[in-house]
Amino acid sequence: MEQEVINLSKENGTGCPSAILDALFHEKSVFVHMGGSWGKEREMEIIKSGGIHYKKADILEVSVNVIGTTAVLLNRITLLAVVGGNEVTNPFMVTEVYVQQDDSWKLASLSFTKLITPEQH
Repeated sequence: MEQEVINLSKENGTGCPSAILDALFHEKSVFVHMGGSWGKEREMEIIKSGGIHYKKADILEVSVNVIGTTAVLLNRITLLAVVGGNEVTNPFMVTEVYVQQDDSWKLASLSFTKLITPEQH
């Protein structure tokens, strides 16, 4: 199960078609970014409009904890993105919460927490 969730997380990353993300995101999902928090509809609008473009995510560490029908995945990454026409690089801990629904995993929550500690390799 852990590997299945890791694979879903990778699909959710850079360059994923919006139709796949629309199916992956739970209808009641929530998203937290440096610019605010919102639900699925707003997240899909941002993805489709290109308001945030993830160019490259270097995954430094991954862990998954499955608790019943819930999976919590942590990714420590360095993210290169284009925001408002500017390239920015930031270290983040990305928290993804998945719930099992009808024998498949749905993303319920995605949160980016900017790290202020130096990267450790």
